[in-house]
Amino acid sequence: MVLKYKSYWRKTGLKGKWGNIFLEQLKEYKPKNFLEIGVFCGVTARNTCDYLSQIHGNQFSYIGVDLFGGSQKNYKDEIEPNFLKNQKFSNPLKNIYYNYIIKENLNSLASNKKLLQKYEKNTQLIAGDTNEILKNIDLSSIDFVFLDGGHSYETVLNDLEEIYKSLKNRNKVILCDDYGEASFIKEVKNAIDDFTKSNNIRISIIENRFAKLIT
Repeated sequence: MVLKYKSYWRKTGLKGKWGNIFLEQLKEYKPKNFLEIGVFCGVTARNTCDYLSQIHGNQFSYIGVDLFGGSQKNYKDEIEPNFLKNQKFSNPLKNIYYNYIIKENLNSLASNKKLLQKYEKNTQLIAGDTNEILKNIDLSSIDFVFLDGGHSYETVLNDLEEIYKSLKNRNKVILCDDYGEASFIKEVKNAIDDFTKSNNIRISIIENRFAKLIT
């Protein structure tokens, strides 16, 4: 199976080679129940569902959690892409199409649901601040997590701790973005380092960007 990460003419944090590197992790572990923290414009969500559908048919699930334009509890050290504030594109055609023709906010819940409509029965999108809502989501069946939500130390640590409660000792995968030098964010790395040290979890660094934790 040829893996090719598609942009779907939308914004994504996994540009260039990074999307294909992400898909290689899915190919290695072949998860059936996937959790993404930080859906952004839904590109990784759609690519994930496309791939899981190819290998599992209709027998997979995807949960995506994001603010989707809502409010967050903790603003300390959070890093919000400028795109979310003004939805400006370097491509003028995209700018005209999304901002003036269809007038669609790509980070909105409605826009993400539209992109994932093909997999409506397999997907669940949850709007809210993970500091508040993650503890109330049933993660018992999750076997692969892509963590790329809030980037403050407190939020990353909270997310890891809440996820780990359900995944501990189950040999599942937590793939964290922005750990290595390729997209380094200090607060993210510090939170991951402290979490893994306190729980005696080994970190594998993927392509000097992603941190992979096996629970």
